[in-house]
Amino acid sequence: MRLATWNVNSVRAREERILDWLRSSDTDVLAMQEIKCKPEQFPLAGFEALGYEVAVHGLNQWNGVAIASRVGLDDVRTSFPDQPSFGKPGQEPVIEARALGAVAGGVRVWSLYVPNGRGLDDPHYAYKLDFLARLRDASAGWSDEPTALVGDFNVAPLPTDIWSEEDSEARTHVTPEARAAFAALADHGYEELSRRFLPQERTYTFWDYKQLRFPKGEGMRIDFIYASEPLAARAKDVTIVRDERKGKGASDHVPVVLDID
Repeated sequence: MRLATWNVNSVRAREERILDWLRSSDTDVLAMQEIKCKPEQFPLAGFEALGYEVAVHGLNQWNGVAIASRVGLDDVRTSFPDQPSFGKPGQEPVIEARALGAVAGGVRVWSLYVPNGRGLDDPHYAYKLDFLARLRDASAGWSDEPTALVGDFNVAPLPTDIWSEEDSEARTHVTPEARAAFAALADHGYEELSRRFLPQERTYTFWDYKQLRFPKGEGMRIDFIYASEPLAARAKDVTIVRDERKGKGASDHVPVVLDID
């Protein structure tokens, strides 16, 4: 089975590009983040024409996650246990559309869009750390079955995962607290599989649109695949599809692909 994760940065804006990649990549399951639409706005027809069943969780034009599968979708869940809520001052906190789980081809897949954090003094940063901590706790309940925690984690875990730790756009991605929260996802036996198969140096999954980051090679590695022990034992390869950052209409992220025996 081939499982991929991709922050598509608006599924409606990039529908044809996503569908073209699904056709050429022979992907069985695609976890998407930042779809930026409600379920009724998702362009289902194109995915269904390719044989994919789609689960969608989106509340507005922000955030949003989805899973497209041609090997079945069962036990769909729109949040993980004890997922934290967030709200601006004066607003009622809500559980945002940042997690979607389903069983596809016998693998429990969670498509995850971890909060950015925005700034070290912003409440969103505390929300980010809380989100990762509660995800770690929830993941214990799935560790005995084939489980993949995939998506945009908004953390550059190692110094080699970012072109410069002084990048002002990534201050919340490189703190000791954020890195520790990301590393704690391994506490229940999960393994971040790209480390097993890909080089450490300059292996990025995200390049900002600003300041010619992609042509300059100034990126970050923030999209990952954590696998439970039963799934990690079946992992054959992980690839990062860097070419999907090229050309007109590209997302600022690229797919990360896991091949499972």
